Amino acid sequence: MNVIAMIGEKENMSFKILTDSTSDLNLDWASEHQVDMMGLTVEVDGQVYETVGPDRLVAEDLLEKMRKGSQPKTSQVNVGTFEEYFREQVEAGEAVLYIAISSVLSGTYQSAVMARDLILEDYPKAQIRIVDTLAVSGGEGYLVRTAVEARDAGVSLDEVAELVLDKAPRLRSYFLVDDLNHLMRGGRLSRTSALVGSLVNIKPILWIDAAGRILPLSKVRGRKKGVAEILKYATEDLADQTAVVAYANDRKGAEQMRDLLLEEGTIQQVVVEPLGPVISAHVGPDTLALFVVGQQER
Repeated sequence: MNVIAMIGEKENMSFKILTDSTSDLNLDWASEHQVDMMGLTVEVDGQVYETVGPDRLVAEDLLEKMRKGSQPKTSQVNVGTFEEYFREQVEAGEAVLYIAISSVLSGTYQSAVMARDLILEDYPKAQIRIVDTLAVSGGEGYLVRTAVEARDAGVSLDEVAELVLDKAPRLRSYFLVDDLNHLMRGGRLSRTSALVGSLVNIKPILWIDAAGRILPLSKVRGRKKGVAEILKYATEDLADQTAVVAYANDRKGAEQMRDLLLEEGTIQQVVVEPLGPVISAHVGPDTLALFVVGQQER
């Protein structure tokens, strides 16, 4: 049977779920749940590191370098890498759903779109859906978990994609960041906003808006008040009873946030995960983040 016929035959069958390393999913979990991962790269002190694979950069090591003054840079996944992956899957008769980092925060999404278009020139019936989550980190990972659960329940590729597209605009992403200069250097935040965050003991709270941009939401004095403010935002419009808490070398703080969420009562399950190296490169040490799904769009 030729490849084109195989593609048409498998349209309504199982499919591959692909995401990228900015989803900050545990790689063992991803492997166990048959989620493929594209790795962005991080350059530190002149050396380029992978973020997926056995020799990948570990976030804890990166954060330690940053504490000592290193200023890492991150790079998107290129078109060729996506094209190779998509071609391999299509020629094996597989359909693919790629759940991507916000197109505003990385060119990775656009690389995937360009690669898909190249593949469709050769295989017009190829099933490759690409979803711009307008999210990152635990929020992006939240949507991947949603897709995995639906796929494993037998939901079709197109229906899973629509499920993710329905939930993505209602995703709430909050960050309590200790030093906004990391985001400013990476071009994800304005210099003015970074200067506000440099004031003594002022803790800015950031969020990802409807367009997928990281923006200041409010500022409070002290980390404890910052956590309380994030919890207030997160629990006032809940649609799902699951939350994701992420952290950069502050697991104790993340666990305390988890406990406060569970005590509050509207959240029934909290996934606690470390921020990966790509996100850590932009937000820096001692960051806490919280991701939930609300009833209304951002």
